[in-house]
Amino acid sequence: MPGDFKVCVVGGAGGIGQPLSMLMAMDPNVKELCVYDLTVAMVPAAGVAADISHLNTKCKVTGYAFDMSDKAIEKAGECLTGCHLVLVPAGVPRKPGQDRKDLLNINAGIAKNIVEACAKFCPEAVVALIVNPVNSVVPAMCELWKKKGLNPCKILGITTLDVVRADKFVHEMTGAAMADVNVPVIGGHAGTTILPLFSQCKSGSTIPADKIPDLDKKVQDAGTVVVAAKNGKGSATLSMAYAGARLGKAVLAGLAGEVAIECAYVESTVESGIPYFASKVTFGKAGVETVHPIGDLNDYEKKRLEELKPTLLEEIQAGLDYAKENEFAS
Repeated sequence: MPGDFKVCVVGGAGGIGQPLSMLMAMDPNVKELCVYDLTVAMVPAAGVAADISHLNTKCKVTGYAFDMSDKAIEKAGECLTGCHLVLVPAGVPRKPGQDRKDLLNINAGIAKNIVEACAKFCPEAVVALIVNPVNSVVPAMCELWKKKGLNPCKILGITTLDVVRADKFVHEMTGAAMADVNVPVIGGHAGTTILPLFSQCKSGSTIPADKIPDLDKKVQDAGTVVVAAKNGKGSATLSMAYAGARLGKAVLAGLAGEVAIECAYVESTVESGIPYFASKVTFGKAGVETVHPIGDLNDYEKKRLEELKPTLLEEIQAGLDYAKENEFAS
């Protein structure tokens, strides 16, 4: 029996947000969809909502637009109240030469505006973040969420696009049926912190060992390839929306009582000393119900895991520092 859930897409009129909103409206578990964006968006949120509302699904779609100066905690009550899932494809892209800490402060501020409002209006919702740098923003938001006494199992970073890409590249190399390809991707969601475990995929494990380093790098660099192909006029918006909807579908299936497993970046104890980590998780009625251990790795993967840890820890620490210096508004 499909669920009747309320979903909000924050940044729903943007490049990722529009296709993500459409895909969520097509999910049989979604009864109500809120398209949330700023009044300065190139396409009005109300227009995106009107367009999607004509799909012949059960989903009611409403648009909400807020001024740049508006605080979501003061204005977004109607939009967020009763939400079961809040998807956040928001933030600004990194500019050439921009310091990572500057980008973190800007995008963590954007995320905080939303997540603190979720803490007030829908504290039981799962909040799924696509806000770069994910490796830092998710720890920052989760720690602030915990400061409010709320359940950290509700906050996650969407890393599904790394899995989608790894699966597609294995399919292209091996000819295996897509339904039989499932590559877990662990670590983080940027550069070398992305670690596809090809050895744990039946078809991926047949790829010769000397081909794996290049395939590993191909997954890491896939976003850059899309930016180059779009000639600087965009990034991976459509594939990101597809991946975000796949994750959203799993969250809602879990809420509806079905077993659903996807990789996600969450608070974790699977790797000693690394408080946030991407691995397989089971979604259930409480959000993230089980964070799975990473399983057996081959020698190449063990080496890569050790190499990525210092970078991931540094990026996590940047998020923890942000959380120490900031508080959610009440």
